[in-house]
Amino acid sequence: MFEWLSWFTRMENTKPFVLVLFSITFVLILLYVFTNRNRSKRLESYKNIPFEEDENGQSKDKNDE
Repeated sequence: MFEWLSWFTRMENTKPFVLVLFSITFVLILLYVFTNRNRSKRLESYKNIPFEEDENGQSKDKNDE
């Protein structure tokens, strides 16, 4: 019934399969993130969040207290 699972137990089969699987996943993630212009601009704006200050002119870092 599960003979096809024995194919994964051999490393010469598993390594190429996982390489292809991870490569496809990586490319799909990149396409998802960078194909929509609105999403791309929004994600680019997030890079400055650590350097922004709140309304009182103070840093948002909790360790400053």
